[in-house]
Amino acid sequence: MTSILSDHFLLTLILISLLAIYVAWNLGANDVANSMGTSVGSKAITLTQAIIIAGILEFTGAVIFGKQVSATLATKIANPSLFSDEPQTFMVGMIAVLISCGLWLQIATTRGLPVASSHAVVGAIAGFSWVAIGSSAIAWSNIGYICLGWIVTPVVSAIVAASLYNLLRYWIFEREDTLQQLREWIPWLSSALIAIFGIIVLPTVVQLPVFNYLLLPEQTLGLGIGIIATVGITFYSWNRLKKYQQQQLKSSILEKIMGKYQVMSACFVAFAHGSNDVGNAIAPLAAIVYILNTNAVPINQLDIPVWILVLGGLGIVLGLAVQGKNVIATVGENIITLIPSTGFCAEIATATTILLASRIGLPVSTSHALVGSVIGIGLVSADQEVRWSTIKSVILAWVVTLPVAAILGAVIFSLLLLLPWFS
Repeated sequence: MTSILSDHFLLTLILISLLAIYVAWNLGANDVANSMGTSVGSKAITLTQAIIIAGILEFTGAVIFGKQVSATLATKIANPSLFSDEPQTFMVGMIAVLISCGLWLQIATTRGLPVASSHAVVGAIAGFSWVAIGSSAIAWSNIGYICLGWIVTPVVSAIVAASLYNLLRYWIFEREDTLQQLREWIPWLSSALIAIFGIIVLPTVVQLPVFNYLLLPEQTLGLGIGIIATVGITFYSWNRLKKYQQQQLKSSILEKIMGKYQVMSACFVAFAHGSNDVGNAIAPLAAIVYILNTNAVPINQLDIPVWILVLGGLGIVLGLAVQGKNVIATVGENIITLIPSTGFCAEIATATTILLASRIGLPVSTSHALVGSVIGIGLVSADQEVRWSTIKSVILAWVVTLPVAAILGAVIFSLLLLLPWFS
């Protein structure tokens, strides 16, 4: 199969880059609610503050650590070696993936539904591969793992969130000496926060060139940074607690301190999300650029240039700023009414679930984990009522994402093949 696309490299590159920005835009508008939705819903920060904080951290995570994301989305769902004789067909398929994912994410965001962008990418790749070669081109085992993740992730996250909330409620929230108990628990909360998120972020942070001059093993360096951060957060929280005691009522002080912890946890999630999920928007673009440059299909590894990472980061930030409030409202306000203490439990449970899943190699979705966490807290909280009508809409969006993206990918791929540019 031949194409005039490679004969007009610059124009093709610009058009495909705009498509990738479109996908990243919708990814930012939808998926970033995973990191900031609970913080806004609990009133720990305002929507404007959430957009600014998440924008900075999502962009930083995407640009600095985006290369460490598995850039094999183009190779783990469909077998690219089957396209080795027709690289242009694979390129057209990746263009169809970008269009399909962008459309589906935009539809979901407009309706305020948090969906998994990774599942949309997987579905679209499976759809065009089936049309191009047949069902044998699809790695069905990986599809099965993803479907298993849909079921396991929210359940585990709900259990962890409910357990943590009950623990803190028993030891802090419902004690007569709440503030004294909070003071004693602050070091443990700080340690838990840094331990969970540090395992995700610190291993990549200590690999930065700036730390090479310290001549310390990465494990020692990471542990040292974690200890310093824990001590710093502890003393900061103690200082805030002392200050609030001179000004506020007991319940207000508790939620103000928990609000600080929730915002910090949301910042880590935003950073990690930017470094991981940006690949959903730019991996197809990287595959297309690779084919344009080499006229070959990437088989094992797919190197992502820095300019593509920057492009994805900018798209995420723009989408969050313009449309992010719709999904943020669903996650943070429309399932249960959150306060900082419950929001913190939801964030910690989400991070724990994602970390455990990563350890066993199970592909999961941050949105699934966070929604499960919020539901878990709502079920064990006597003064909270889960809004099941919202949950039904969210679950329906999860279930249909893969098949809808697959159908879109197949249809759009077939239509693109009819155009003279791809013939």
